Amino acid sequence: MADQLWAPWRFDYIKSADKTNSQGCIFVDLPAQNNDRENLILFRGEHAFVILNRFPYTSGHLMVAPYKHTAEMSELDDAELLEINQLVRNCLKWIKEAFQPDGFNVGINLGSAGGAGIPSHIHWHIVPRWNGDTNFVTSVGNVRVIPQSLEASYDLLRNVVDGK
Repeated sequence: MADQLWAPWRFDYIKSADKTNSQGCIFVDLPAQNNDRENLILFRGEHAFVILNRFPYTSGHLMVAPYKHTAEMSELDDAELLEINQLVRNCLKWIKEAFQPDGFNVGINLGSAGGAGIPSHIHWHIVPRWNGDTNFVTSVGNVRVIPQSLEASYDLLRNVVDGK
């Protein structure tokens, strides 16, 4: 067994984590760039959008975020909340078709104490799960094993969203 597990992609996350609040917000900055494939934006709605998590728990890990920069659910109006919930439903459908998971974790981490990596902007996580995938490496080695590149996951989901 190797003495080290390498996860060089994690360093980008570590370097950027503290900059989230001081240098903008990915949930505001990335949609403004209009470079959806590079920024992993899968779908744009009127009030919210779907983005592939750049630092996923599993392949196909999506997030839904409102365009409005807020950490508070109470600051979202009914139209925003309706569209977000419709997008969460669509994400479940798209992931089922693309990845055939056995289940999902769907949720919101509110505030730093609630586990939010970006506490200044509310967002929903949709994480596909498979029976038998206990992914012990995360617990034991503090490393995630992602069996598919982000680009391949994006293309697979993009084809499903586009109906190809």
